[in-house]
Amino acid sequence: MALTKRQKEFLDFLAGFLEKRGYSPSYEEIAEGLSLASLATVHKHILALETKHYLKRGFNQSRSLELAPKFYEEQRQHRPVSSDIPLLGRIAAGAPVESFAGPETLSFSDFTGNPDTYALQVRGESMIEDHICNGDFVLVQRATEARDGDIVVALVDGVETTLKRFYHEPGDRVRLQPANSAMQPIYVPRASVAIQGKLLAVLRKY
Repeated sequence: MALTKRQKEFLDFLAGFLEKRGYSPSYEEIAEGLSLASLATVHKHILALETKHYLKRGFNQSRSLELAPKFYEEQRQHRPVSSDIPLLGRIAAGAPVESFAGPETLSFSDFTGNPDTYALQVRGESMIEDHICNGDFVLVQRATEARDGDIVVALVDGVETTLKRFYHEPGDRVRLQPANSAMQPIYVPRASVAIQGKLLAVLRKY
C-alpha cells in the first residue's frame, strides 16, 4: 500500500525527531509539528501507518512510537546515489582488537568509483609516525595480497584486526610493523594473517 503525502510527512517528522532528540515525540508534539488539528488526527495517522507496517508502538506507554524496518528499507532503496562509503567499524593501531560492523557512512567523493572501498576509524597510537593518529578515519581498498611496506588491514588468527605496515620475514612469518618507535613489531606465522585491505587515504577531523 502506497503512502499518502501526509503519511510521508508524518514519517519524515518522526524520523527527524528521533534522530535529533533520541526519543519519540508525544502525540501533542506531533500535532504541533505537523500542524494537525487534533490528537484524533494523530491517532488516525498512527493507525494507518501501523496497518501499512511502517510504524510500531507500545501500548499504554508514553513516547513509544518506533519506525519499523520497512521504513528504513525503503529509505535505503530510494536514497540517491552518493559518494558515501560504509564505515564498517574501528581498527586498532595498538594491540589488535576485533572490528565490528556499523551503519554509519563517510563521504569520500574522490574514491566512489570503486565498490571495494570502505572506511575504518583508528584507535591507538601505533601508526603516529606515518601521521595516522588516534581518531583518524582511514579509507581502505579491499585486497588479499600486499607488498613489503604496504600499510594494511590485517586479520590475525581469524578474529582480530590491526592496521600496520606489512613485511615478509624468513621462516614463513610476517612482520606487522608499527610506525611508533616506542612499540615493538608483531611477528606471526603467515598462515595466521589474512590481508583484508590496503590503505588508500587518511581523513582527520579537528
